[in-house]
Amino acid sequence: MLILTCPYCGLAADETELSPGGEAHLKRFGPGSSDDAFTGYLFHRENPRGVHFERWRHSNGCGKWFLAARCTVTLEVFGTYPAQTTEPPAAILDAIRAKRPDWEGRA
Repeated sequence: MLILTCPYCGLAADETELSPGGEAHLKRFGPGSSDDAFTGYLFHRENPRGVHFERWRHSNGCGKWFLAARCTVTLEVFGTYPAQTTEPPAAILDAIRAKRPDWEGRA
């Protein structure tokens, strides 16, 4: 079972208390963007086997959105952090590299 700790309220919540929000750290395109840019934003997503950065909402808790780094194969969680963060914190990237030295992913 996937358990994530909300960085706002500090509660460890399982996936039944959370709502997934897709890939994190995307550049959003909206009105006024080209059709290709908007299509890319809507449909072209990373779906890696391994470390992935995702958006989650603590829907049955404080209701806030946050970001998480986890492995899609093992469900190992490397950390969570506030949604307003534009890049993963160094401590989380260090934790990923410590367990997966060959990881060269992007965030």
